[in-house]
Amino acid sequence: MPILGTVKEREDEVFKALADTTRRRLLDQLHSNNGQTLEELCKGLDMTRQAVSQHLSRLETANLVSTVRRGRKKLHYLNPVPIHEIYHRWIEKYEMRHLNMLREIKSRAEKGETHG
Repeated sequence: MPILGTVKEREDEVFKALADTTRRRLLDQLHSNNGQTLEELCKGLDMTRQAVSQHLSRLETANLVSTVRRGRKKLHYLNPVPIHEIYHRWIEKYEMRHLNMLREIKSRAEKGETHG
């Protein structure tokens, strides 16, 4: 699958892929044991191989999973880069230290304190 061009398109695909519980579970499985076959990924999931394959296809479209053929086997590998990019674009700016500073400012304002 081709990787989508614009940043917005790539982000949209990552968010769509991560929105599904099964796809997040597949990513967790690959995080625990990278380089699994479709058969290995199907274990423990109550769904058909075709359904799991469709979820993996969506993860590939989002560039969260890449595949490598080794003989007759197709191995699936986690690609954490898109999640890292989402973290820096959407999560990092809302980290706790920033929220704690805002909470402190709000608390002081409510108490009528000024900077000293």
